[in-house]
Amino acid sequence: MPLGFPERPERVAGILEALAADPRFDLVAARPLFDAGTVLAAAAAIHTPVYLERLRRAVERGDGLIDTADNPLSPGTFEAALGAATAALAALDDAVTTSAPTFAAIRPPGHHAEHERAMGFCYLNNAALVAERAQRERGAERVAIVDVDVHHGNGTQHLFEERADVLYASLHQFPFYPGTGAAEERGRGRGEGYTVNVPLAAGSGDAEWIAGLRERVLPALERFRPDLLVVSAGFDAWRDDPLGGMRVTEGGFAAMGELLRASAKELCGGRLVAVLEGGYDLAALPRLVIAFLAGVPAGG
Repeated sequence: MPLGFPERPERVAGILEALAADPRFDLVAARPLFDAGTVLAAAAAIHTPVYLERLRRAVERGDGLIDTADNPLSPGTFEAALGAATAALAALDDAVTTSAPTFAAIRPPGHHAEHERAMGFCYLNNAALVAERAQRERGAERVAIVDVDVHHGNGTQHLFEERADVLYASLHQFPFYPGTGAAEERGRGRGEGYTVNVPLAAGSGDAEWIAGLRERVLPALERFRPDLLVVSAGFDAWRDDPLGGMRVTEGGFAAMGELLRASAKELCGGRLVAVLEGGYDLAALPRLVIAFLAGVPAGG
């Protein structure tokens, strides 16, 4: 990655170190669980084979970027993207098997990745891969995806906006990158009404985010009655995040995590898969993740 690029390996390294030191969490290495062919087949259910091959070859050739300047390539980019997808799929299997919440500490993130385009630090759409595999391989008829990243998940919305078997709900700063996510975007065709956007003004904090979750997203989940809840867990709404413009605190992330786990317990037997999206304050990110997963601020 270029010097100073915000989406960097240290993001996950700090999270894993914090989780390993906390007895409330069990860490599982995902890489041995799936071969590359299985993961590529899962990716091809979301992204076009042409795009996947173009990405692989661009990395192999040493091209500097793919699609946008936000997506530089290094020799390990394709392997890292496959590794993130592997961990997300492993988290799905664990959640289905144990009926307990799971979390994939992964990078690069995924929710900006479109059907055949990388953008916004994202190459493969991990949340979408989980939703699609849950339906094809794990018996889920309806999957809900809740996105709490500060940026709207344009890729996830566009992948499912014409479908009635996947609900996509997003809280995000608006107007902001990538420019999508207006409240009027509600899905298309058979999928109309199955996209729920909750745009929030810059500077919004815990009260606004939690109200949006309680008043807009949770009622939509109750109506939809999913068999699985997938969470695009971004932490760049944090008050000191260098890329965001929000004021969410550690306690705010804890409250959102509690509400989503309670919803999953009520609606789908506790089956919840959270995948890491954004969050670029390296010092704060590990404790924000723990607060979100444990329901209390770290040390609280």
